[in-house]
Amino acid sequence: MAQDFSTSRLRRLIGRAPKADVDPEVTGRPFGPETRQEAAARVTDPTAARGRVVVQEPKVVEPEPAPVAIATSPSTALPRFALMVVAVAAIVMALSQLREVKDLVAPVFFALNLMITAYPLQGWLVKRGLPRWLGSVIAGLAVLLVLVLTVGGLSYAVAAMVGELPNYASQFQNLYTQTLNQLTKLGFDQTVLVKQMKGIDPNSVIGVVTGVLSNASGVASLVVVILTTLIFLVMDSVNIDDRMAGIRRVRPDLAGALDDFVHGIRQYWLVSTVFGLVVAAVDYGILVGVGVPLALVWAMFSFLTNYIPNIGFVLGIIPPALLALVDSGWKSAVIVTVGYSIVNFVIQSIIQPRVTGDAVGLAPTMSFLSLLLWGWVFGGLGALIALPMSLLVKALLIAVGPAARWANNLLSSRIEEPGAAPALVPPVSTL
Repeated sequence: MAQDFSTSRLRRLIGRAPKADVDPEVTGRPFGPETRQEAAARVTDPTAARGRVVVQEPKVVEPEPAPVAIATSPSTALPRFALMVVAVAAIVMALSQLREVKDLVAPVFFALNLMITAYPLQGWLVKRGLPRWLGSVIAGLAVLLVLVLTVGGLSYAVAAMVGELPNYASQFQNLYTQTLNQLTKLGFDQTVLVKQMKGIDPNSVIGVVTGVLSNASGVASLVVVILTTLIFLVMDSVNIDDRMAGIRRVRPDLAGALDDFVHGIRQYWLVSTVFGLVVAAVDYGILVGVGVPLALVWAMFSFLTNYIPNIGFVLGIIPPALLALVDSGWKSAVIVTVGYSIVNFVIQSIIQPRVTGDAVGLAPTMSFLSLLLWGWVFGGLGALIALPMSLLVKALLIAVGPAARWANNLLSSRIEEPGAAPALVPPVSTL
């Protein structure tokens, strides 16, 4: 009876005890609500409640300290001006190093451009049922044929000019004397003029030009590098689609930038070639009609200078106009100059934009600066690959990430509207 009384009294005390305000994860609570483990133990063992008389201190959970924000002192951050200086210095150093290896980088990049332009032929042949390796070989042979025709045409033009220019030495001398007399009549000091124009004596100029043209065989080393690079590019182009698919799965932004680059340079070379042939054909007709010597040579020269942005037209018109002046007089020179100008304006400024739109995607000022920059870095071949090289830099440094796309409005001829998504180019093969 005494044991039953003490047990009932103990139960009443437990029921009246205040609930402890402790953490839910604390075990061994003396007067708190009964846990599931205790309830199960009480059902199996009636004396289990006696163990709860042992008083244990509740476990207090201390809150984690809040992170302390460390203020960055302005003196510890690198100033924006210093960052700009470091970036400019790095760019200048990189360009200087590229200039040291221009005989390697320029022909390799030029070969890559040719293979990218010819790759649609390989895709067309594969769709017609040819094996990939055979389509790649045929595309490479097409590039080789174009390269052989270009080099052969240049060789013919160089040989013709070397043989013809010395015959006009006396005419150039008379033109030099007449120009000097006219400037003297306008009030210029003849002594000063003779001193200043001594460096452009016609005989010395013809000798320099003839020497340069005779040494044009120095491009043979560049041709060898281009041909060697084409061989390896033909082998790699067999599975280039699979490689691009792998890049597109891992880095879709980089794959999109490369697609833009491929689309831009392919359209640039195709458009420049087609309209260059049209301009050369019309110029040849003008030169034959006027009776300018070496008409075919100057037409080929006009076709080649069509690939040089901005100043290519000026470079192409000077030799035939000057030769027309010394051979047939100023009227022939004026006819050649006006004819060239009209053809260039109508075809390249009116017809070409309407047919193809913007084939490059660079602002005119950026195209001119690209010509100056890459011409300084890579020499004569740099004038041909100036725009493709700028497109590559634009694709890898600007189009690859959204953080730098604001610069596209400064470089591109197409201005993106605020908040508008960038134009997407369908996936194309890199080669």
